[in-house]
This record gives sequence, C-alpha cells and structure tokens, in this order.
Amino acid sequence: MTGILDALAERLPPGAVVTDPDVVAAHGSDHAPFCASGTALALVRAASTAEVSAVLELASEHGVPVVPQGARSGLTGGANAVEGCLLLSLERMDAILGIDTTEQIARVQPGVVNADLSAAVAGHGLYYPPDPASWEWSTIGGNAATNAGGLCCVKYGVTADFVRGLEVVLADGRVVRTGRPTAKGVAGYDLTRLFVGSEGTLGVITEITVGLRPAPEAPLTAVAFFASARAACTTVTELMASTAPRPSMLELMDRASVDVVRRYRDLGFPDDAEAMLIMQSDRGAGLAPGDLDRFAGLAAAHGGDALVAADAAEGELLLEARRSLAIALERAGSFLSEDVCVPRAALADLMEGVAAISARHGLAITCTGHAGDGNMHPTVLFDADDPDQVARSARAFDEIMELGLALGGTISGEHGIGLVKRDWLETELGAVSLDLHRGIKDLLDPKGILNPGKVITMEGRRR
Repeated sequence: MTGILDALAERLPPGAVVTDPDVVAAHGSDHAPFCASGTALALVRAASTAEVSAVLELASEHGVPVVPQGARSGLTGGANAVEGCLLLSLERMDAILGIDTTEQIARVQPGVVNADLSAAVAGHGLYYPPDPASWEWSTIGGNAATNAGGLCCVKYGVTADFVRGLEVVLADGRVVRTGRPTAKGVAGYDLTRLFVGSEGTLGVITEITVGLRPAPEAPLTAVAFFASARAACTTVTELMASTAPRPSMLELMDRASVDVVRRYRDLGFPDDAEAMLIMQSDRGAGLAPGDLDRFAGLAAAHGGDALVAADAAEGELLLEARRSLAIALERAGSFLSEDVCVPRAALADLMEGVAAISARHGLAITCTGHAGDGNMHPTVLFDADDPDQVARSARAFDEIMELGLALGGTISGEHGIGLVKRDWLETELGAVSLDLHRGIKDLLDPKGILNPGKVITMEGRRR
C-alpha cells in the first residue's frame, strides 16, 4: 500500500494526500446509521480533473478501491470508507465555471454547494430548482451522484431533470464528456442519465452542466391541519389529480413529526392535529392567491382547517416547521430516515401502515415528506445504547421497505441505495435487471475499484 502513497505524492501537489489517522477517520462515513465503515488508507483532496484522473489511474494500477466524497451529507452510507481505500474528496473543486444567461445553463465543479449555486444564478434572474433538505451544505456533485430531490420536486423535478451534461473520470483515469449544453440532443445512448444517480460506482463526476429556469416570483403559502392522515392524503390526491396548475411545494407532516418539532420549537400549531399539509404556489401575486384558495377549499371539504399566509414572510413562518424537522430529529436522539415513494393513491395506506409498524415495535416513527410526489420519509427514532431498541428499529426499517414495495412503490425516491438499502435492491428490480446492473458495472469498472459494495454487490454475476 505504501507504493500507491509514494506514487500519489509524486503526481499530486503537496498536501493533497492526507494520512493523519484522525483526519482520515473523520471523513470515514456519512450520516447513515447501521452502516459499517472500514479504515481508509488515505484521504486525497483533489483540486482538478487532472488530479482526479491521476488518482484513478494509479488506483487502477495498484488495485486500490476509491470512495468518492462530497459533503458527506448522505443518509445511506454511500460515502462510507471501505477497508484500505482512498477517500477521494471533491470539496476543493468548488468553482462555478460559468453562467450562460442566453442558454440558461451553468457549468459547475462538483464541490459547489447547492445554496451557493442558487444564490449565484439568482443574481442573474435565474433559478436552479432542485433543493434537497441539505441544500445549504450538500454539493452539486453529490446531488448528481444520488439524483437528489427536494421540496420543489412536485413542480420542477429532480436533479436528473436539470443535468444536461457531465465530465466524468472513469475507473482507469480516462476522462469522458457526456450530454451537451443544448436544450435538445438525442445522439447516442443517454450516458448522462446513466452516471446521474450511480453513487460513484461507475465514474467520478468532475463537472456538471445544469439547466436553469427564469426565477419565479416569491411563493405564497397555505397550511391546513387535519383530524386524520387519511383526510390529508385524500386532499393531496384530489389536488394533484385536478387540472389546476401544480403547486410549487406540497409537504405533509404527521402528528409525530409535528410533536418532534414542537419539542424543539413551539410554532403555535394545534395540539390535536393528526396531520399537516403545507402548500406553496410561485405563480405570482395575480395567480397564487387563487391556487391557495383552491387548496383551502379542498382541505375544508375533507375536514381540514386551512390558514392562508398574508404574505411571503408569514409563509416562511408556516414553513419553518418543515425546515426545522431535521434539526429537531437530531436533537431527539438516534434516528434512521427512509424515503420510500408510492403512488399518490397509496399515500394514505403508507401513512397508516407506518403508524401500525410504529405501534407494533413500540418505537416512535415520524412520517413526513413530499406528499405531491408520494415520496415520504418515515424516520425511526431509537436509543442507540439500547440493543433491544436497535434491533427493533432494524426490523421496523425492513417492514417499511416491504410496505412501500407492496403498495407499488420504490425503496428510494431520492436518498439513493448506498449500503443501507443494497440488500433490498434485488427485491425491487428482480434478478434480470440486477444482472444488467452488474454487467454495466463490470464494463465501466472491470477491476471493481469504484465505491465497491455500494448500490449492488457483484456476487452472482452471470457472464
């Protein structure tokens, strides 16, 4: 192993290779519980595509695994170290290379923070819609690697819907460009979509060209409280099935989620509500009020008590409960957050099924998420120092995965697979599809050095 460290020292600038065990260990995992992480050989802080290429070329020659990393804000173990690997950090590649207002695109390096890109393009009257909950610290490279979603997906779509092209370093160090900056283009296979969401298992993304939109007007907000989760879900399905324009946000929080937030910060919401919907419209002062009134009317028809914000500032206050949930969960103790996505017609069944799992295992499980997409985040709360609770939380996780699939859904709407859900992937995909996945991995990474063991395992590959 010292051979590759010497070779890296020769090819890379001073300070790029870090072997201090404390520093390396601090970069050994993301935010996922229940995920093993190995001891990495070194942390490599790359500052250019050429440096990434050199790292992968040498790693391929020496047969050393490489785990690409961004801000390590993921929740599935996708950035966790494997034994004897190089942790390849892309955080230093944080330049916005260009903003083209004519074509409405931006070229960025993978280490650019989502919020920084959003602020930069806003200065040109443009908008980058994908906004994962971690948008203030997650990077565009990590967003692309996991095909991240966010609160505005219901109207605008996920990261893949905005990635027009990529620069990717392959496992042997070769560099390939995929896609194109034009608004349209269908020449050849869609390699861009292949790499987006591949979680660093097929190549390392070193540049992203993203499409932008004209900046919308400041959104207006409404909130509605319901006596049952099913009533809230019925409101969602009727709103989304209507011919009315889509909301720019439609979020659902169950009672357990609101209670967790209340313990962190009391926002004055009613104590007896079993579910809360938050809806936004960004169609401007002339149209948004009508959208909110339509939502309030639907909510009332299902027993909901709706409140329409008077202005954007009041709307931000109503949205604070949703934005505060992540911090509130962290303060509540250990948790395992999931992101099953089901057809909207099955949303109520998912909510009630999660509540039943919570009761069966005697564990608090919050259920909140992007109701307009059917993408919910059941989050199991447990005491990490109690072995019985840890075991029950693992069983609850499996039952949530099983429930999502039984309802015609998927095990991941936006978080990715990583390590946490890898063993469930074949259940969803089936043996033939999984074999195709392994074939693609084998073609692009024949030595198996790129983020090995994540997303899929190569055992059982039929050649």
